[in-house]
Amino acid sequence: MKILALYLPQFHSIPENDEWWGKGFTEWVNVKKAMPLFEDHYQPRIPLDKNYYNLLDDDIKKWQIDIAKKHGIYGFCVYHYWFNGKKLLEKPMEQYLLNKELDFPFCFCWANEHWSNAWVSGENKILMPQNFENRDDWDKHFFYLLDFFKDERYIKEDDKPLLAIYLPNIIGPLNEMLDRWQYLAKQNGFKGLKFMYQSPFFHLDDKADKSRFDYAIEFQPSLVNHLKKGKKGASILRLKSKLSMFLQTKFHIYLKKNPKEVQKEDYDKMWESVLNIHPDNSKCTCIPGAFVDWDNTPRRGKRGTVYVGGNPQKFKYYFDLQVKHAKKEYKTEYLIIFAWNEWAEGGILEPTEKYKYEYLEAIRDVLKANNEFPYKKDYQL
Repeated sequence: MKILALYLPQFHSIPENDEWWGKGFTEWVNVKKAMPLFEDHYQPRIPLDKNYYNLLDDDIKKWQIDIAKKHGIYGFCVYHYWFNGKKLLEKPMEQYLLNKELDFPFCFCWANEHWSNAWVSGENKILMPQNFENRDDWDKHFFYLLDFFKDERYIKEDDKPLLAIYLPNIIGPLNEMLDRWQYLAKQNGFKGLKFMYQSPFFHLDDKADKSRFDYAIEFQPSLVNHLKKGKKGASILRLKSKLSMFLQTKFHIYLKKNPKEVQKEDYDKMWESVLNIHPDNSKCTCIPGAFVDWDNTPRRGKRGTVYVGGNPQKFKYYFDLQVKHAKKEYKTEYLIIFAWNEWAEGGILEPTEKYKYEYLEAIRDVLKANNEFPYKKDYQL
């Protein structure tokens, strides 16, 4: 079983974030200023030894790889940001590509949504828009990715690099774009590409054309949040995915501007919902998901959502059940987990002051108990 941890390459300053949020802004700014909003609320979440790292330091990336290997993580699924030739947060992975000592499998998930301030504000102002109609840009984007695809560390199946797309439902010429990339991949020495999608919107839309995708990522806990809403909720999701950004903005402001208190969800019930999913592989192969925890109040404050009741012991219990569930019902060796370092959303496998390495140790112990540990038993740092 290959555990892919979603990986956020945000922890370094860039000119755009300096302009939008203030000089020297990184995700750590939100993490450090987080405060408990109710009794026993676990905030702020502090890295072990106060390791508020800079991802432009290759020694940090080497440390991440070492502890990932030691605890059985197979690879990172790294968010990639491309806006019609404009790249954001690209430097860590460009460094990674050049440094062959960073020996760890990876693939990309193109986070293709509009870049907005919605994650810290009810305003939802678009800071960097997407435009998928420029066909010349499809080629430019592909050839930027090609250097990564050719790297021996990039995850491939049958000589086909894996590439996830976060929100395929907002790409108008989706099939034409993916067909073009398949053609270019074959022209450049590969047998093609294997596409994955991540969006719960797309996953729940029975009318969506999923024919170009090999894998459907069951992105947790987002997917079970939407499944809770049932058929009516799924219909609303389909409608929302077709609304203009203007209407989405107004809807967001109306519902989220002045909440009375943070929204709370039961950690155990959310995991039970994950374990009750039975995959439909009729259109493409489903990849099971898992999640460490969820708390996005460092970004959203009282507009955020907190899962109540989580801890490493519970995570270990549920992760073990999900590994067994995956082996029984899913037709893939991959399992995608939220997340390696989503510090401002509570998806944290990296060590913390409170729990040390316990979440990573839970993954290691579960994989070994199920004979799924991917590295030699004597692997040491």
